[in-house]
Amino acid sequence: MTAADGTPVRVGVFGLLGSGNLGNDGSLEAVLGYLGRRHPEAAVDALCGGPEAVTARFGIPATRLHWYRGEYRTASRAGAVVGKGLGKLVDVFRTAAWVRRHDVVIVPGMGVLEATLPLRPWGFPYSLFLLCASGRLLGTRVALAGVGAAEIRNRPTRALVRWSGRLAAYRSYRDDQSRDAMRAMGVDTARDKVYPDLAFSLPAPPAGEPSGAPGPVCVGVMDFHGGNDDRARAEEIHRRYLDGTIRFVRTLAEEGRPVRLLTGDTCDTSVVAAILDAVDSPLVTAAEPASLADLMNEMAAADTVVAVRYHNLICALKTGTPALALSYAAKSDALMERMGLGAYCHPAREVDADRLLEQFRALEKRSAELRLILAERNLAAARQLDEQFDELSATLFPATDHAHAHAQRETR
Repeated sequence: MTAADGTPVRVGVFGLLGSGNLGNDGSLEAVLGYLGRRHPEAAVDALCGGPEAVTARFGIPATRLHWYRGEYRTASRAGAVVGKGLGKLVDVFRTAAWVRRHDVVIVPGMGVLEATLPLRPWGFPYSLFLLCASGRLLGTRVALAGVGAAEIRNRPTRALVRWSGRLAAYRSYRDDQSRDAMRAMGVDTARDKVYPDLAFSLPAPPAGEPSGAPGPVCVGVMDFHGGNDDRARAEEIHRRYLDGTIRFVRTLAEEGRPVRLLTGDTCDTSVVAAILDAVDSPLVTAAEPASLADLMNEMAAADTVVAVRYHNLICALKTGTPALALSYAAKSDALMERMGLGAYCHPAREVDADRLLEQFRALEKRSAELRLILAERNLAAARQLDEQFDELSATLFPATDHAHAHAQRETR
């Protein structure tokens, strides 16, 4: 993909990528796959949270998102406070300089317009605002592609998210409620479209064949303490979630079911350790997934999945494995409804092990039927994501997209 003067079109990708969150990196992988298929000559690099990890895994140049290296550590000393404050100013110029070097910047999926987990306005919301404002001022098209959003109460965060949405050149969402939330926060969404999460475009292993006897269960865990509005009772929420999950896993092990514990972020390992410590059984083991592909391989071999993290659920659904969501946000409920499993959601803030087991058994009774439904819904998701990528190309790369369409017609 080249510009009018013959030079490669410069594409930047932006976000908390390479920072240990498998879902975020899966969204990046999906967009890089799209660029490789549709625009293979593009010169791609990243501005991200973990540049070394992104370069090592994906082979693209990457720049650190923040000037101040301690951005996500609590600033308790005067020097750290000054460093963070100075970093906010320096990042204005760093972000603008990076944006200026690109023709297009893509924010690949992720929940960049929500605060369903604890979030401070001067953290990522501020960084995203700098990106979108720089794009508008410097004439670089910024695309928020397949992102998640939720209505935000905190006024500074809400304002930064609203202006980021307004300043972006392109927006699409991973569910209807994300678009509704942006509309409620004052963004004109009349031209914005909704598509399945970008991770549904990733390749999946073949669906497993249940043996008939009760088989393995994957339990995706999370270092869950509630969201922005739950800070006052964060420890209570965490303890209730952990206690309920431990009871659930212990019951499965006592019934002779192998249980495989899965994470979605490096911070989740503390929950795995707590469960293994509380449930002393050789049937309970833990995986160390390094990507969504690793998660999908684990889940394809399972009879059933119970998971909290949004992209853990996507991995289960993508492989056609019946899943039960421990739902911490409306996005999980919307995902499960879209995929035909809306009846199998349980609140992560109020885990009731007895009720969870009841729902789990009901899910397993319908396993064969639900696998057929998931196969059908996955085909529909793939078609819709092809449409998403067509639209993204037409909007961001109109000249090259015309050439691609012509080439496609010539080969028919």
